[in-house]
Amino acid sequence: MQNHQTFFKECVYGGKNMGNWFRTTLLLGVMTLLIVFIGNLLGGRQGMIFAFILAIGMNFFSYWFSDKIVLKLYRARAVTEDESPDLYRMIARLAERANLPMPRIYVIPQDAPNAFATGRNPEHAVVAVTEGLLKLMNKEEIEGVLAHELAHVKNRDILIGSIAATMAGAIMIIATMARWTAIFGGGSRDGERGGLGGIGLIAMSILAPLAAMVVQMAVSRSREYHADESGASYAGRPDGLASALQKLGAYSKRVPMEASPQTAHMFIVNPLSGKSLMSLFSTHPPVEQRIARLRGMRAARPDGGSNPGGLKNAEDAWRKLSK
Repeated sequence: MQNHQTFFKECVYGGKNMGNWFRTTLLLGVMTLLIVFIGNLLGGRQGMIFAFILAIGMNFFSYWFSDKIVLKLYRARAVTEDESPDLYRMIARLAERANLPMPRIYVIPQDAPNAFATGRNPEHAVVAVTEGLLKLMNKEEIEGVLAHELAHVKNRDILIGSIAATMAGAIMIIATMARWTAIFGGGSRDGERGGLGGIGLIAMSILAPLAAMVVQMAVSRSREYHADESGASYAGRPDGLASALQKLGAYSKRVPMEASPQTAHMFIVNPLSGKSLMSLFSTHPPVEQRIARLRGMRAARPDGGSNPGGLKNAEDAWRKLSK
């Protein structure tokens, strides 16, 4: 039985980790090609060379510093065990259950409840929560949210999420530059050198951000289901996370969060879900479906109880969620 459990764990988590490394490499490649393509449209061959150099630099920068960029963007501040002992102990207990190093803890000064994890690997992971989440959630709900974010760390989703945010932001900046170039008449001169004309620049400045959003969606929605299932296992029950998601879904429509579209995919629920246009490009599955799956995990147990860290419960849940 022990061998069967070990084999299952290696297949599930090892396969997901290899898949995430492949997706990270693929995402970097696609983003590089997209930036080079935009550079070619803007400035012909010279623009393409410049964009290629920029993309290589961005790839390096994204790998090492994307987490710091995102934390700075949301003015998140680090908290210590002395400042928030209950939060610290809760994360330490969940990290031990997940067999993870203790992550750094950050708090975002916003009233909207939400959370995300970032970092290039589990040894350099960060879990960030908003002040609103700590105020509006009870202990079980906060634990469920933290367990979900640690599941992203365990499943190595955090690197690809941070890189997608940084690279999508770079494409948005290039698109803005293209729009201003077109407005001030740079398009005609660029066209003579092989770039786009004014109309083409304006069209590209609109299409480039949409392309960035589509590439962001390479961060598969299924990762949220996987993190929900793993997080429920770390917390010992799915109830806390299901209740938290229900509150998060309601508050996201009533309490606006100051968030950028480039980083929306990193949060436990889409902070832009109240905006109809953004929902078309949502990288999150519907909250209602996530809640139903979590409650289905509990219903699948004959006694309706929980199994803290139990692999058998995780195996049943994984099979259910994979259908």
